[in-house]
Amino acid sequence: MANTYTQLYTQFVFSVKGRQNLIRESFRDELEKVMCGIVSNHKCKTYAIYCNPDHTHIFIGMHPDLSPSKLMGQVKSGSSKWVNEKGFVTEHFSWQKGFGAFTYSKSHIDRVVKYILNQPQHHKKQSFREEYLELLEKFDVDYDTRYVFEWYD
Repeated sequence: MANTYTQLYTQFVFSVKGRQNLIRESFRDELEKVMCGIVSNHKCKTYAIYCNPDHTHIFIGMHPDLSPSKLMGQVKSGSSKWVNEKGFVTEHFSWQKGFGAFTYSKSHIDRVVKYILNQPQHHKKQSFREEYLELLEKFDVDYDTRYVFEWYD
């Protein structure tokens, strides 16, 4: 669109179906590259990504023509198809339904990138459940605990 100027920075958080630890270090880097490629193919920019064994954080500069739901649908379906075609896991790989999306201003980019890239150290101190609920609270998101992912703690 001519004369459309935006600054849309969003951190997406989503988890492996059943909260299984299926993302292994042996293919994590490749999976992240596949996901970044999907993001790029949709005219968006990945600032940071980290695939934990059971969930993923990805920080994206969004293109205004694309809704967050459409982008996440493409990222999740494309990446799960790739994992299954490569045979990296013995069971069927898929992501849980839904995702969290949290927006930031340009001044927060460096802090969010560091936070995402520091995920292994972060999760030595805080569970994914604690982290996700904290994000929902921090961003003042109304939620029903019955519908916030499947927790298996």
